Amino acid sequence: MTKILLLSDTHSYIGDDILKHVKQVDEVWHAGDIGDMAVTDAIKALKPLKAVHGNIDNAALRAEFPEDNRFMCEQVSVWITHIGGYPKRYNARVKAAIKLNPPNIFISGHSHILKVMRDHQLHVLHMNPGAIGKHGFHNVRTMLRFVIDGSEIKNLEVIEFAR
Repeated sequence: MTKILLLSDTHSYIGDDILKHVKQVDEVWHAGDIGDMAVTDAIKALKPLKAVHGNIDNAALRAEFPEDNRFMCEQVSVWITHIGGYPKRYNARVKAAIKLNPPNIFISGHSHILKVMRDHQLHVLHMNPGAIGKHGFHNVRTMLRFVIDGSEIKNLEVIEFAR
């Protein structure tokens, strides 16, 4: 069983409000727009991190984190990218690849809009944790916490903070 904290669009913000939740999980996944290496350094000091760079991230972040991160967590295949779209509206860059080799979970950020939905055609669970940073148009800061247990994805929770 692996407890996951999924966040995106920190835009250089990492506070005790986030780190409190980092301490409660086994791994942290970041879907891009990190903003500053201090964010990932703070997370990595506490827990293992899997991340991708986003469109606002500088050369140092782009050198450390890929545009796409595909991996297995227990028996679940995962694909994280920053600008990926969502079912029926996938980004042109990922559309062919996701149809050819769909993961169990497809994660993107960028929109600052929390969205969890199934792609029934490809049998993919799409997750966008929204934005946890303080920069952007969102009124509520959000991230997701869930458990992967073998091939099961369960106990999904939305964590919200006022902006």
